[in-house]
Amino acid sequence: MSSTEKEVKVEFPGLIRVFKDGSVERLFGSPHVPPTLEDPKTGVSSKDITISTEKNLLARLYLPKLTTTNKKLPILVYFHGGGFCLESAFSLIDHRYMNNLSSQAQVIVLSVEYRLAPEHPLPAAYEDCWTALNWVASYPTDEPWIANHADLDALFIGGDSAGANIVHNIAMKAGQESLKCGVKILGAFLSHPYFLDEKSVPELEMAYKIWEFVYPNAAGGLDSYMINPLGGGAPSLSGIGCSRVFVVVAEKDELRDSGVRYYESVKKSGFEGIVELFEVVGEGHCFHAFNPDSDNAKVLIQRLASFLQK
Repeated sequence: MSSTEKEVKVEFPGLIRVFKDGSVERLFGSPHVPPTLEDPKTGVSSKDITISTEKNLLARLYLPKLTTTNKKLPILVYFHGGGFCLESAFSLIDHRYMNNLSSQAQVIVLSVEYRLAPEHPLPAAYEDCWTALNWVASYPTDEPWIANHADLDALFIGGDSAGANIVHNIAMKAGQESLKCGVKILGAFLSHPYFLDEKSVPELEMAYKIWEFVYPNAAGGLDSYMINPLGGGAPSLSGIGCSRVFVVVAEKDELRDSGVRYYESVKKSGFEGIVELFEVVGEGHCFHAFNPDSDNAKVLIQRLASFLQK
């Protein structure tokens, strides 16, 4: 029976379709591309690695063109966007983005291929990203790019949209539970974060429905602290487990206001680190990933690169 004949159980038009037989058709996303030994535009090399054979947890690792063999580089563990149910660390959009960021920031990047809903509902993605972060923190001597070139005193986490939501939840977990080998997260960037801290906002109706779709068993539903870090039952943001937080919002993004409120709440929480906000005027959600050659995208990548180099 073809997909056009199968009965649809759930559909988000233009995004994803789930059939009653359990099969899934993803309608949005860029094609997967292979890693490159030396990207012709940026000089960044990449390769795909297995973090956990037990979980079949994969990632793409990026190494910028080295200017000196002696200098250790910061390392960024990155979580891609896509509403927890779309896109991939191996997609064209993310591969291009990570090449640009790795090159400009001179950082090693581990982009995590976490499991997607609905085949793997949340909290699977959170668990995978925590596993990947701990793998980096364990000083993996069998991975020479990390063993020879990474400075784990300059460990960052970052993500866009749903990936930024993961960043927040991982940072909160790191505030309560130590990473392997006593490694600390230096900084975290949250770009256009997927948070829902207000109810009945018509423009965000799809975002509400997607959360219930990807995490149907979330304690508290739309009031879960994992999607609403400002809710009454959410732990104090003073417990964020890093020393620097950088929040990026875009003027025309429907999620802009919740990102600003998150930034303001971190500032007021008693968080002892540095928190910064950067707003891009005239742009929408994750514009820099889709249109990386625009002037505003170049400015944002430069700003992220600066954050990762401090």
